[in-house]
Parts: sequence; structure tokens; C-alpha cells
Amino acid sequence: MTVLMTSKLTKRFGKFTALDGVNMEVNKGEVYGFIGPNGAGKSTTIRVLLGILKASEGEATIFGKDAWNDAVEIHKQIAFVPGDVNLWPNLTGGEVIDLFVKLRGSNNKNRREELIQKFDLDPSKKCGTYSKGNRQKVALISAFSSEAELYILDEPTSGLDPLMERIFQECVSEAKVAGKSVLLSSHILSEVEKLCDRIGIIRQGKIIETGTLKELRHLTRTSLLVETIEPIAALNDLKGVHDIQEQEQALSLQVDAEELSNVIKHISKFGVIKLESAPPTLEDLFMRHYKGTGGTSTVGAGGAS
Repeated sequence: MTVLMTSKLTKRFGKFTALDGVNMEVNKGEVYGFIGPNGAGKSTTIRVLLGILKASEGEATIFGKDAWNDAVEIHKQIAFVPGDVNLWPNLTGGEVIDLFVKLRGSNNKNRREELIQKFDLDPSKKCGTYSKGNRQKVALISAFSSEAELYILDEPTSGLDPLMERIFQECVSEAKVAGKSVLLSSHILSEVEKLCDRIGIIRQGKIIETGTLKELRHLTRTSLLVETIEPIAALNDLKGVHDIQEQEQALSLQVDAEELSNVIKHISKFGVIKLESAPPTLEDLFMRHYKGTGGTSTVGAGGAS
């Protein structure tokens, strides 16, 4: 069952096209990773989905309803966490959590208390005294305390330490087990790789790749570290071999997935002492798409796009 869908979604700001025909689909019980560097169009897409911006062309629907015209109805069933949370400085964290949870019509106090403990938040402090990380915790506790059917998370772990990131990942996994859907926009590629069932990569307002990580891995290369009795002859001449480097008595190289079998067959002729292989990561895939486009420097940085 499709929970969220965009079709040929386009958004222009004057002469600038921020989104150019974006197609996306998130199904029930699915965690969908939405990745791309700053300025690629992630946050613009999310603002259209939330009914904050109106699309110039195309459509965006959530629960079968129009994201712009039916925004009030849609918001009753979604929880949103931005990458930079602004809170009322004179309210305590606990008061803000209660306010958000009540706005969504939920009243699960046990869940609220459990999450406050898990995220190690002092709910009695005023929000004006909170660090960025603690403001994120308030938003995450509010979201996961509610009975939302869809979680839209835009750089949600910005400002959290690694331990709290792990707690966040547990919350996402629990939501998935409960049949909830999650749209996760993140620059932390290991987080996306760990949590997401499917991934969409956006570049300059267009979705350039979409699918499961397994489906996308054919686009990336496997890393090999090889040590042999005899020097490997004619390695440069083999199809699909890249970035050969000497490392002490071993060689490291990158191999296109479709040529891996032939390359290993060739290497084995020279008496293999050691052979280590590492599967391609989401970061490899991401970097391959952004190499030379000016996007590589923003992979590890948060921010609006």
C-alpha cells in the first residue's frame, strides 16, 4: 500500500527550478532514505509534502490526499522532525512534548516517559537553556510518542552524539515493526544504509537513482586487497579494474561488480596468500554520482536544501 507519492513534482522559484519532475513512492511499513548534498532539493521536497510550499507542477499525495489542499487532514497522521528545531524558550522541554503530543491527539504517557529516559533528557529545564542536541531530542521524543502513521524526518540526528543516534535508530526500527512508514532525509550515509529499505538519490532537483541498496550496488565497485606468491601480470589490462595501489606486500584495487568473477579467476593463477573483499557502500555509490559536480564536499554536512 502506497502511503506517500510524488509524480513529476516540480517547484520553481522565479527562473530557478528547485525540483524538476521528482517521482517518489513510500509504502506502508517502509523506511525510505532520501539523500543528496545541500541544495539538491531534499528540504524543498519535504516542504511541498508538508503543505508549506505549493508545487508548480505535478502532484504530491499522502494517504491518497493532496499535500497542499488536504494538509490539515494529513497532519493529523504524520510527525515531522526538522534538522534545526526551534522551541518556545520559556516553556520546559516536558511542556513542549506534552503540547505536541496533545496536538496529535495522542496520550501515551508511558511511551513519553520511556523515551525521555532513553534520550537522557531533563524535561524540567526551559527550552531556552537547551543545546541544539537537546532541542532535537525534544522533537524526536514528541514525534515518537505520538501515534503517527508516517514520520517525515529531515536531518533528524543533527546535533546528537553517537549514543543518541543509536537510540534514534532503535525508534525508527520500532516504528517500522509497528507498520509505520518513514521518510528519512539524512547526510549520515551509514545511518541510511542501516535503516532504509529503499533509497532515492536526488541531484540538482532530479531523482537520479532509486531502489534497494542491493539493487543499487551493481552501480558500485567492490574493494579487493590481494597478496600473491608471484606478482600479478597484466592486471591493468583486465576489464573492470580500477585504482590499483601497492600496499606493502599487497595490492588494493577496485573492481566493477559484473567483472569480479573474471578478475578473481585471473588473480588465482598467481598463488593467492591473502584475499580480502569489502562490499560497496552507500557512500561509494553516493560519491560516484557526485564526483566532479561540486557536491562531494557537502556529504558530511547538514543544512537545508
